Amino acid sequence: MIHVNRLVAALIAYAVLGVLTYLTITDSTIRGITFAILALLAVKSILRRKDVLHPDGEKDADKAEG
Repeated sequence: MIHVNRLVAALIAYAVLGVLTYLTITDSTIRGITFAILALLAVKSILRRKDVLHPDGEKDADKAEG
């Protein structure tokens, strides 16, 4: 069985939605807005992953310095 990271699966899903958006939406304004929303969701997913993996990121940096 193949183990796929949830972040990778989400980014692949955003890419697939982007391709489907490009192929189905003809109005460039609506297409651009849709791409912007998909990009924001992708960025949110990446940033949220960092927060989950390193919840005390700033505290760890302070401990290393002091």
